[in-house]
Amino acid sequence: SSIFQRPTGTPAPLHLQYLLEPLHPTVHTQRGATATLPCVLRTLPHNYRVKWSKVEPANYRENIIIITNGLYHKNYGPLSPRVRLRHSHRYDASLTITNVALEDEGRYRCQLVNGLEDESISLTLHLEGVVFPYQPSNGRYKFNYHEAKRACEQQDSRLATYQQLYKAWTEGLDWCNAGWILDGTVHYPIINSREPCGGRLLLPGVRTYGARDKQKDRFDAFCFTSALQGQVYFIRGHLNFKEAGQACRNHGAAIAKVGQLYSAWKFSQLDRCDGGWLADGSVRYPITTPRERCGGLPDPGVRSFGFPSKEMRTYGTYCFVG
Repeated sequence: SSIFQRPTGTPAPLHLQYLLEPLHPTVHTQRGATATLPCVLRTLPHNYRVKWSKVEPANYRENIIIITNGLYHKNYGPLSPRVRLRHSHRYDASLTITNVALEDEGRYRCQLVNGLEDESISLTLHLEGVVFPYQPSNGRYKFNYHEAKRACEQQDSRLATYQQLYKAWTEGLDWCNAGWILDGTVHYPIINSREPCGGRLLLPGVRTYGARDKQKDRFDAFCFTSALQGQVYFIRGHLNFKEAGQACRNHGAAIAKVGQLYSAWKFSQLDRCDGGWLADGSVRYPITTPRERCGGLPDPGVRSFGFPSKEMRTYGTYCFVG
């Protein structure tokens, strides 16, 4: 019998002969951290292999990450330089991912292949983060899917998943404009039902337009970002856009991206009443403690002045140093 006994009172699932059922199927982490997805064997069958793969929802494909026979292993794909087997004992086939990136979020499969028999467990890597709506300087509903995807990436973020958008809605995201998410569907999250947003009679929720034509249809984007490896800070002044970028460079920094400001607001509680330029030409400011003279809105958030003329000398700048 196996050396790993289950706690009494927890029945062993009948279908798993070789792998232990994970205690926690979801592993929580942040960008930049090291995360381990547990996969432990109950017994070492002869001539077995363990194969780790990532399930990609956009095309239902599985991308192989690593294959091991207990003695040797081989890494595959773009995750290759950042993954290893934890191997803390001979039954341990857990996968460790270093320097977690935004695109690592998702579902992973640990599969034991043993001749004709194989079995697998599924685990989810969940990044703590923040979702923000994004539109370009030329107004709303300008992005096709591919442009939305690129726009989020340029702002140090990526298109949000449905789970990320749903969680953001439960935490208070209330936004009337529809936006693309990662799987190519279009949604908008509503907390306060109101006339322009589907009417007062519709219940609060994440409203959906379903899958749309990725080339032709145009919407905004919902971007997701996680913890920063670096710091965002404010420089006072009456700067135009060009001077704002120069002021950051003079400090050995870069003008902050929108995702970086949201991340600093969410994870470092950055709270400033001063509008500052950002890399995309927008002017915003982060509020964690709402107060009357800072926009007067009751909820915390990153407030926006939109995209003023880049010649205007009214604002300071937010800088990012890595």
